[in-house]
Amino acid sequence: MALSAEEIAQKSAEAMWARDDASKWLGAALEAVGPGTATMSMGVERHHTNGHDICHGGYIFTLADSAFAFACNSYNRIVVAQHNSITFVAPGMLGDRLTAIAREVTRFGRSGIYDVSVANQDGKLIAEFRGSSRMIDGTHFNEEEV
Repeated sequence: MALSAEEIAQKSAEAMWARDDASKWLGAALEAVGPGTATMSMGVERHHTNGHDICHGGYIFTLADSAFAFACNSYNRIVVAQHNSITFVAPGMLGDRLTAIAREVTRFGRSGIYDVSVANQDGKLIAEFRGSSRMIDGTHFNEEEV
C-alpha cells in the first residue's frame, strides 16, 4: 500500500529529527510538517540573547533555516540549502516564543523556493526568510519497507 503525501512528510521528518542535533541544541520543537510545509518554534532564553539584550539574529536564522529544511525534505528526497536570505523586521525578546512557518513557493526540477515567516507569541512578525533548495541523491527512508 502506497503512503499518502502526509505520511511521507511525517516519516521524512521523523528520520531527519532523529539526526538533527543542531535544532535540538537550539531548543527548537517541530510542531507540524506536511508536504512542502513545516512549523517549528523555540523559546528565547538568556543564552540566545546578544549584546543588545535581544535574540541574536543567528538563532532566528537557524530556527527559520530548520523549518525550511523540514519543509523542503518532506517528499522523502534529500534536499539541501542552495541559498538563503533573511530580513529582520523586529527584535525577538527574552522570554518570547518564536514560531517559524515554512511554506513551499515552488519546486522545479531539482530546485525549490520556500518562504518562512517568524513571529512571536503575539503574532508580531520578527523576520522573513527565503530559502532556495537543491535536491541531491538519497532518501530519508525506504518506502518499500514501510
